Amino acid sequence: MIRRIKACLNGGRPFPASPADLAAEAAAAVQAGAEAVHVHPRDPAGAESLAPADIGAAVAAIRAACPGIRVGVSTGLWMTGGDAHRRAALIASWREMPDFASVNVGEEGFAELVRLLASKGVGVEAGVWRPEEADAVRRLPLERVLIEVLDTPASRAVEAADAILARLDTAGYHGERLLHGEEEACWPLISHAGRLGLPTRVGLEDTLALPDGTPATGNAALVEHALRRWAAA
Repeated sequence: MIRRIKACLNGGRPFPASPADLAAEAAAAVQAGAEAVHVHPRDPAGAESLAPADIGAAVAAIRAACPGIRVGVSTGLWMTGGDAHRRAALIASWREMPDFASVNVGEEGFAELVRLLASKGVGVEAGVWRPEEADAVRRLPLERVLIEVLDTPASRAVEAADAILARLDTAGYHGERLLHGEEEACWPLISHAGRLGLPTRVGLEDTLALPDGTPATGNAALVEHALRRWAAA
């Protein structure tokens, strides 16, 4: 269980990309207080990848640098050009398993991929971007639901998050929830997560700036600021 904060190290950003860079950023984030890390592994050319060799290299490097820390990866459908069957085939061939993986509810093959990952002993985070997607998480073997507020101005971030949370209640989902936002919505929702007592996440995937707008020096600085903001709320 993530009690306070997970570090999302890179996402679609160009850095950190290599296994060594991911491991270094993970170690710094954990030192700053992160309880788990989420990454988008890359192939040798720098493209996001679900290939077994790329997943394995990233996961192994982070585990070596951060013993005992749970490591998660993305399964974004864009990594296989929208091909859900190819995505499933690549994941079925993984040899070094992450501890958990994020699966976006709105993507084709969501439920089938959740079951595949669960059968391989990988915990699943279901990414819910819109209230109507909350109904799809019922009766699936999930580790947690991610309430993810994307492409939303700061002034509407809390409203958008609360709408998803309410729909999860209506849908009967009572498992672990993690609340976060990207870009403008990042810092308001870290505060909101703190008020609600929900875990959150932060890292270069979600924002490049500290709460005052100055550029972050890395994932560790973001984690430090987020923990203070979460606790203060």
